[in-house]
Formats: sequence, C-alpha cells, structure tokens
Amino acid sequence: MLEKIEERLDSEAVIEEFESLTKDAGRVQREILKRILQENGEIEYLLKFGLDGKTDPASFNARVPIVTHEDLEPYIRRIADGEKSSLLTAKPISTISLSSGTTQGKPKYVPFNDALIDSTMQIYKTSFAFRNREYPIIGNGKALQFIYGSKQFKTNGGLTAGTATTNVYRNTKFKKTMHAMQTPCSSPDEVIFGNNFQESLYCHLLCGLIFSDEIQVVSSTFAHSIVHAFRTFETIWPQLMTDIRDGVLSSRISSLNIRSAMEKVLLGPNPGLADTIYRKCLGLSNWYGLIPEIFPNVKYVYGIMTGSMEGYVGKLRHYAGGELALVSGDYGSSEGWIGVNVNPRMAPEMATFAVLPNIGYFEFVEMGLPEEAAAQPVGLTEVEVGKEYEIIVTTFAGLYRYRLGDIVKVKGFHNSTPELQFIRRSNLVLNINLDKTTEKDLQLAVNTSADLLAGEKLELVDFTSFADRSTDPGNYVIFWEITSNNNNNDEIMQQCCNCLDRSFVDAGYVSSRRVNTIGALELRILKSGTFNKIMDYYVGLGSAVSQFKTPRFIGINNHKVLNILLSNVVNTYSSTAFD
Repeated sequence: MLEKIEERLDSEAVIEEFESLTKDAGRVQREILKRILQENGEIEYLLKFGLDGKTDPASFNARVPIVTHEDLEPYIRRIADGEKSSLLTAKPISTISLSSGTTQGKPKYVPFNDALIDSTMQIYKTSFAFRNREYPIIGNGKALQFIYGSKQFKTNGGLTAGTATTNVYRNTKFKKTMHAMQTPCSSPDEVIFGNNFQESLYCHLLCGLIFSDEIQVVSSTFAHSIVHAFRTFETIWPQLMTDIRDGVLSSRISSLNIRSAMEKVLLGPNPGLADTIYRKCLGLSNWYGLIPEIFPNVKYVYGIMTGSMEGYVGKLRHYAGGELALVSGDYGSSEGWIGVNVNPRMAPEMATFAVLPNIGYFEFVEMGLPEEAAAQPVGLTEVEVGKEYEIIVTTFAGLYRYRLGDIVKVKGFHNSTPELQFIRRSNLVLNINLDKTTEKDLQLAVNTSADLLAGEKLELVDFTSFADRSTDPGNYVIFWEITSNNNNNDEIMQQCCNCLDRSFVDAGYVSSRRVNTIGALELRILKSGTFNKIMDYYVGLGSAVSQFKTPRFIGINNHKVLNILLSNVVNTYSSTAFD
C-alpha cells in the first residue's frame, strides 16, 4: 500500500499557531523547561546536581552549570558505545548526528531523537507558511533541491550515525512534509542518497531540467551548495542536453541504483525540450539570470545565506537575475533549531529569525560584560534590542544549558519572542597579537578587496584564512581561489592584497601592523578546484555535501586542510600597505 501523503499544508493555520505561541513566549518557555525536566529528571547527568524534582527556571539555573560539548562528550560517547542506562535522556537515543566538522576540524557527535525531527518539521512548516504568504506556490509544484545524504554507519554500540541533514532526509516525516508544502524534491531518493556526490549532483540538475516548467523553488541547506551546483552546470550543460535529447543517461553515472531510478524520469527522447533549454543557455550573458530563464515558474531561491554563507550571496544574485527573490533559510545547528525566518522579503544579509519558544529552553549571555555578570544569563523574553548575546540551549535531546557557540544580535521582537540576527561564531577569530578579527570582519575585508576583481573580469570563487605564527612577527594569510582570464594579474592581485590589509578594522590589528608586531598580510592564490578538494576531504570524514561550510579560519592543528591549501598555492603576494 502506498504511504499516505500528508494533506496540503494550511499556511494560515500554521501562522495562527505561531502567533499564539509567540504572544506569551515567557509562559511557553517555563512550560517547556518543566516538560524537559519532568521527562528527564531522573537521568544520570541531572541527578548529580540535586534538582530534587524542581522544574522552575530559578532552581535550574542555580544548580545546573553552563557547559560546552566537551563537558557532555563522555556521556555522548557512552551512549554511542551502547550503554543502556539513562544518561542524558529518559527515552533511549537510537541515532547520533555528526556535525559538519568544518568549525573544529572534525565532526562532533550529538544525540538525535524524535523530538528533533518534530521541531525540524515545525520549523519547515512555519517558515514555508510565511514564504507562501509572500510567494505562493501554485498547484502541485516541485522543488529543485540540492540535497545529499551522507553515508550512515553504526557506532560501537550499534546506534545509527550520520549527519543531521541525513537523519532528517531519511525520516518518513520529511517526505510527507515536503508533499504537504507542495514542494516535493524533483529527484528520486536514489539520487539524494547516492554514494557519489558528483553523480548525484549531475542527476539533480538533469531532473530539474526535465521538470523545468514545474520547478517553483530552488533550494539547498546552504547557499554554497546552490552556487556549486550552477557553477557545475556552466561546464556540463551540453552533456545534460544530450541526455535529454536522446533520452539516455550519460555513461558518467555508474551507480546501478541511480541509473534504474533515472530511467523512470528520462521517459524517452525529448529533443524539443533539449533545444529549448539549449537556446536559452546560449542567450545568457555570463549566465546572468540563469535560474529564472531555465525555470520560468520559480518563485524564489531558498537556503541559509547568513554567516559564512554571505560570501555566496553575490553569485546567487547573479544566477537569480534582477527580480527573483533570495530567501535566507532558518537558523539552527546540528544540536537543534533556534528560529524561523518570518520576514522572507528581507535581504539575506539582513535576515532575522524569530525564536520558536516551544522547541527548547533558551538563555542568553550578554557579550562584553565582566565575567561575574556574564555568569548570569537572561531568559528569552528578557533580552534587549540592540545587544549581542551568546545562546545557551536546553533541548529534549539531552543538552542542558549547552553553549551553542553562536553570537547573535537582538534586532526586535515578534510579539514577545526576539528576532535574532546571526553575527558570528564565538570561538572563530584570527589572532596574532592584540587583534581579534571575527568572521564578519574577514568577510567584509574580502568583499571590499574582491570588488577590485570585477574590472579585470575575474571572480572570487572562495576563500579562507590562517594565522601564521611560524615567523616573528606572525601574519595573516588569506587564501583565494579565483576564476582565471589567462592574463598576467600580478598588478591587480597586489592591489587586492594591499586592500585586504587596509580593510581589517580591528583596532588591535591596525595598531599592531603600524608598529610591526603583526607582519605583512599575505594573499595566496590557489589552483582552480582547491576548495572542491577541501569539500571532498570533509565529505570523506562523513559530512554531507548539503551540510558543508567552507571553514573561514584554518587552525594550526587542522593539518589535512592546511596541507591541501599549501600544496595548491600558485602565487603569493605580500602587502605593502603599511610600508
């Protein structure tokens, strides 16, 4: 029997529920904490803090310490190794999520359970409801979703482990929700869960083209995956046209499962469609407006575009043309979700996220306070507009007063729940001397200097950085991969290098450069495809491509990625900005 598909989502009913939840977010938060502690009050981790059945915020905050992943890792490892006692949750954990590993250099283990699936579906539905109000889906559309399931494996204790996105995509509730939202993926499951990323990407593109008139949404978890997909399209589109024209899948696809599934999509030769798309591609100027040209009924492009993804927004705008909307995806992490984008018309760089008060218990540590004051976090409804905070989460999946490591700024309130803007990761800074250069500082400096490339018909593909302390004084090293125009670009690259050096605004950096306690910045240009090698490395560790984020800072202990970068340098430029 065919699995029952969930009825079409009632967007207005979902929004009404969200409005009700957020009108009294403080009460909802107290109820959520009470539920979490009532369900898990007898677990090993919480028993040692002497809550004695208390479930109120004051008792919880006074007795349970704020922790990091390192503090909980021994318990998570025992769960992964098969220990059956109630360590972090009363209900057994049967699945482990892996973080992408791009922040710390290696994946983290995080407990995953049905509560996380339910909160994920609530986020998806709420976000879609607000998008659908602004950009309504017409009829039964499809979504060109560049999503990829990573390999799952068994831990020592027999638990299933995989990336958070893979655990979601493999859950039956995901497909039901996509159908309810009228945006089922245009690709069959065999493509999503294929073992070879390049083959899956090829078939995602091919499916999108075959259903080009039905595609109403183009999306992925992160903006990087969408940009990577269409950069790939620029080079392989003639082969895709051949497949459509002949009705035969390219021999580059070796997976028998994928080939069998694609036979049901490629229903014979279609020279008319192939010729139409071919003419459209030839008519584009440098692929500007590619997405709406190929997919004439698309309503918007959707994916996370904040934080480290901001660097791809410019290229996405190029592919989207002048009118197609870019909508930033919602705010979450491998540990769980935080907030939903309820203002889909807002530019991605300005996106804010309204916290859903019923998916976890949230606390906030104000930034810039003395250590003693910072030890007293405030609740969800007690934050103040304009201030920056680090987020502390307590979840139904076994995390208690857990430092998420994100810094956010409160931009306003939706009813009584705050709307947050992601600012940066708390532990990601470039530092040599007195300087503290954040990911946001780096992004702004790169944006400013990369503007110089346009006049030479060059384009920045991707970038990362490294604080080199092997010499005295140490210096910043910025790695760029750029498109090539096959000309001698030494003069423009030197200008970019100097511009980078001048564009870092941290007072500690500027003063240290002036007195040479930080050395001249180096700009190192990489071979084409270097960042694809880095992505392949992380995918080999178990990360899913759709969960991949280019690491913006490479730590000294991240030997593998450093070696990839250093072995692919083709030119080095040293700044003369402070000479």
